Amino acid sequence: MRDTFAKRRRQIVRQLNARQLECLLVTKPANWYYLTGFTGDSGMLLVAKQGATLITDGRFLAQAKQEALGIRIHPQDGPLLAATGHWLKNHGFRRVAFDPEQWMVAHFQALKTAAGSKCRLIEAAAMVEGLRLRKDPQELALMRKAALLAGEVLQGALKLLRPGVREMEVAAEIEYQMKKNGASGPSFETIVAFGHRAAFPHARPTRKQLRKNELVVLDLGVILAHYCSDITRTVYVGRAPRRIRDCYRAVQDANQAATKAVRAGTSCGEIDAAAREVLKKQKLDSYFVHSAGHGLGLEVHEAPRVARGQSVRLEVGNVITIEPGVYLQGLGGIRIEDDVAVGVEGNEVLTRVSRDLIEI
Repeated sequence: MRDTFAKRRRQIVRQLNARQLECLLVTKPANWYYLTGFTGDSGMLLVAKQGATLITDGRFLAQAKQEALGIRIHPQDGPLLAATGHWLKNHGFRRVAFDPEQWMVAHFQALKTAAGSKCRLIEAAAMVEGLRLRKDPQELALMRKAALLAGEVLQGALKLLRPGVREMEVAAEIEYQMKKNGASGPSFETIVAFGHRAAFPHARPTRKQLRKNELVVLDLGVILAHYCSDITRTVYVGRAPRRIRDCYRAVQDANQAATKAVRAGTSCGEIDAAAREVLKKQKLDSYFVHSAGHGLGLEVHEAPRVARGQSVRLEVGNVITIEPGVYLQGLGGIRIEDDVAVGVEGNEVLTRVSRDLIEI
C-alpha cells in the first residue's frame, strides 16, 4: 500500500503543477487516509512537490509515524490552524490550495491570519475526491468483501424477525454480528423499521415491536478494511396482500432498470430516470421521495450523486448504490438497494442477496 499512497500523492502534485499551485491542504480524515494510510482523526495534511507533511497533536504522533510511512510528521504546537498557518509561512508557500466545501469561514480566517499576507489561499474543490471516484482493483476487491459481509449479516438478521421483537434489538444484533465477523463497525446507523415506520426512509430504530402482517425495511452497511458497503432489503411478516406485492414488484423492476443502465458514459441523471420511469408507469413515482443512489467508497456517501438532473457521467471504477423506494404513509415502505461497480464491459453487482420479496 505504501507505493499506492505515494502514487496517489504524485497525482495530486500533477494537478497542483497544472494549476500553478504549490501545496494542497487536506482536512478530511478519509482523504488523508487515501493519500497516506493515516487513520487518526485530528490533523492537517499538506501535499506539495517537495513531499507531504502531516501536522498532528501528541495523541497521534506515534500512530502517524507507524502508519504514514514516507510522510514528514510535524508535531502540532498550539491550535491546529495556527500551527498550519505558521508552517506555511515558515516554509515560504505563496499559492496554497484548499477545498472550500470542507472549510468554515472562521477556520479560513484563522489560517489566513496565521499564514500571513504573502500566502494566498486558493479554492480548489474536490481534488482528492476526484481521484477517489475511480476505484483501483485493490479497492474493488475490498469493496466486494464489504458487500458480501453486509449481505451475510442481513441474511442472518432475517432469523430475528418474529412478532414481538423490537427494532432496537434487531439493530443491536446486526451491528454486533458486523464486528464479530471482522468489520470495524457500521458504515452508518443501521435502519430497522417495522410497519408504518418503514415509510420513513431514514427511520432510526425504536422500541417498536414487530407484529404480524407488517413490512420490515432493513438498511445496513459495514466498514471493512476502511471501505463501506450499503444494502437494503424489504421483508413482509406474513402473506403479503396484492397491493404490497404490486408495489414490491414495481420497486424490484425499478432497481433492475437502473442497474442495467449503469455503465461507463451514462449520466447519473439517466440512471435515476431509469428507476423513476418504471415507477411512473405504475403511478408510484410520487412515492419515491429520494434520489436513486450515491457514490460509495471510503465514505458511505460520496461522489457521484445519482439523482435527477445530474450530468456527471460514470467512469470505469466508480461504485454507486442503486436504491429505488416507495413510501406509503400509514402502511410502510419498500426499498431495494444494491452496490454496483462500473466495469470496462457493463457493471458488477457487489451485493448478492436475492431481490425477491421475502415473506416470513
